[in-house]
Amino acid sequence: MTDAKALAAHRARAEREPARFLHDEAMLELQERLMDVNRKFTSTVIVTDFPKIWCEFAEDAQIVGMADTLALEEGAYDLVIHAMSLHWADDPVGQIVQCRRALKPDGLFLGVAFGGATLTELRDAVAQAEAQVMGGISPRVAPMAEVRDMGGLLQRAGLALPVADSLRKRVTYSNAISLMHDLRAMGEGNALAERHRAIPPRALFPTAAAIYAETHPAEENRIQATFELVFLTGWAPHESQQQPLRPGAATHRLADALNTSEFDETAKPVHDRPDVESPKSQ
Repeated sequence: MTDAKALAAHRARAEREPARFLHDEAMLELQERLMDVNRKFTSTVIVTDFPKIWCEFAEDAQIVGMADTLALEEGAYDLVIHAMSLHWADDPVGQIVQCRRALKPDGLFLGVAFGGATLTELRDAVAQAEAQVMGGISPRVAPMAEVRDMGGLLQRAGLALPVADSLRKRVTYSNAISLMHDLRAMGEGNALAERHRAIPPRALFPTAAAIYAETHPAEENRIQATFELVFLTGWAPHESQQQPLRPGAATHRLADALNTSEFDETAKPVHDRPDVESPKSQ
């Protein structure tokens, strides 16, 4: 899916002129999650393509760039963070599996990446413009997974107590061209391997901007853009963690807990209640 050379070039450009407000939002959310965990972590590694930004998250953290094979030592860390890069991984399950293997037993994995609602407005506007100007469409905005699908990656990777949730942030811009400049500064330009590589017609992006302004307006003649941050949480398995009961292992009846009656498959609850008259007697 990803052109690795193009992605590396985009990331390098972003280091020179970073647009980091979404990274700051992601770091704030992760810090709050770590406060809820209430545990002191002594060996942290952060997998990210943005080392100059994420080195601020934890002073003693090791920073590792995203690659097909991560430079992680097996069983060496009690906290592994995959930060703002997973949405460009060709093998996201493999990325999380490698992170799990790098964890000590009962170590914590945290991930944050863009989710499926990100840039839906831009994707629609560019597709419409391309159809009008070029008579067809090509991949210009990377597909991003829904939060449910990303949560499933945690289970496939063998992490315990998996949780996935998302935060949607709506931002306004003066126009679509300003949004595209910001994406360039974020290092989130088009790095799809199947992207259309020819120079686009001059009318393409002005047409997209006009469609965007018409279909997704915001106050004061601005446009609205959606970014979705998906957060992933999972633990390296350990015997001290809560385990689900085996089917049939319950020791208490739900009916007792609710102080009510339990009916079998032959019961007719309304007819069997002593305080309700049978329809035949009415």
